[in-house]
Amino acid sequence: MSELGTALELRAVSKQYPGTLAVDEVSLLVRAGEVHALIGENGAGKSTLMKIIAGSFDDYTGEVLLNDKPVTLHSPSMAKAAGIAMIHQELTLAGPISVAENILAGRLPSRRGLLSRTALLREARRCLAMVGLEHLDPLVPAEDISPHEAQLVEIAKALGRTPCILVMDEPTSSLSREEVDRLFQIIRKLRRRGLAIVYISHHLPEVLAVSDRVTVMRDGRRIATKDTRDTAAAELVEMMVGRSVSDLYAERTAAPGARKLSVEHLTRRGFFHDVSLAVRAGEVLGLGGLSGAGRSELARSLCGIDPVDAGRIVLNGRAVRPRSYRSALRAGLAYLTEDRKAQGLALRLRMGENILSALIPRHCRWGVYSPGRGRGTLRRLVGALDITPPQPGRLVSTLSGGNQQKVLLAKWLATDPQVLILDEPTRGVDVGAKVVIHRAIAELADAGKSVILISSDLPELVGLSDRIAIMRQGRLIGEIDKADATEGSVLLAANGEGEFVRA
Repeated sequence: MSELGTALELRAVSKQYPGTLAVDEVSLLVRAGEVHALIGENGAGKSTLMKIIAGSFDDYTGEVLLNDKPVTLHSPSMAKAAGIAMIHQELTLAGPISVAENILAGRLPSRRGLLSRTALLREARRCLAMVGLEHLDPLVPAEDISPHEAQLVEIAKALGRTPCILVMDEPTSSLSREEVDRLFQIIRKLRRRGLAIVYISHHLPEVLAVSDRVTVMRDGRRIATKDTRDTAAAELVEMMVGRSVSDLYAERTAAPGARKLSVEHLTRRGFFHDVSLAVRAGEVLGLGGLSGAGRSELARSLCGIDPVDAGRIVLNGRAVRPRSYRSALRAGLAYLTEDRKAQGLALRLRMGENILSALIPRHCRWGVYSPGRGRGTLRRLVGALDITPPQPGRLVSTLSGGNQQKVLLAKWLATDPQVLILDEPTRGVDVGAKVVIHRAIAELADAGKSVILISSDLPELVGLSDRIAIMRQGRLIGEIDKADATEGSVLLAANGEGEFVRA
């Protein structure tokens, strides 16, 4: 633990929205040279608290101190000037321009009114070196780098301003296990240099692995601050949800029936090759693999979103060849995308409109859409998934991330699919939402449907799957039975090692 003193202190900080007290007299202390995790369910007040620190509000109450001195943070520019850097979950890099221009955006070096290319490259390389990206060409467009590199470029951009506080919001949401480990090495290096890091995450194993202390929030209040080494995941979960959660993963005994979906030698050149697999009624088939293994690409092609070059798809004994996602839905194949905001939901529409949007053709009579025909479905799904608040007329954009994810799941459950493909169904959601989503997956399988689960959360993949098929470099290389599946065995198999039934 660092002995460098206090970097950030909040004293009885509150923030009121119309009708909601989002942050209620929260006091928090972050030491220099420590990683301080901030956890809580969606809606607990974490994001609002961090927005206060980042200068997004001018109407908070309470006191903020940096290095034991009171500061006013009523704008983002004031927060940056005070030494606070914020790295958001949604990356903010501008794709068409270079990595160097992204890093120095707002402070491009100039000489006699013209951009100094030499100074630009020198400063960009210095910032990239701080995050282990010495090899990256600063002139490459940001849209051409990997998600892992983009995350590190965001950190380099923040470090270039020499902050004293670095706030990281879900920094690993799009990273593989190997990339997370490399990111943690960089975080520990920054901590040793005396930087104070506030680390926000829903992934408790990450919190326990990287943080020195952890603060739990619930309903806008600080519940407790604990030394990580003296804390267990079960204790954190209980504080987060206000009740005991004995197991985050739904327990079920699989009873697979007849083969429902078969994939035979499916190929999309450059993405996946010669993939053959089958999933039975009442079965959850996990798809394991490292980032870039081709899992999402396979899922998208199965559902007609992307084309295939060769192979056959058989559903309930009949060959199908979805030419579009609409035709896949008609056949009984549904796909929940990993990117709910960009590809899954219409954020400007209401909750009810989103959930029923895939049923519009079924709810038309004589060519006229009748939304009233979906009211029963809407009530059933909102209740079953505990979507909060249960107001179908509420804009989806105003819901927490966990409730948005439940709305997306409800949208595809409403179609009553024969096979539901779930791509990272709990990414970036809180523990309570995870429990609800896991229960819905188990109930779907128990009802005789088939589920294909793609998840980078290894405990989730192992805990929910009846079998796990392993993909590597675009090929299906084998599978692991539930009795033999552990986090370690799946990770080894994803790297082409260990014991598994090879394809």
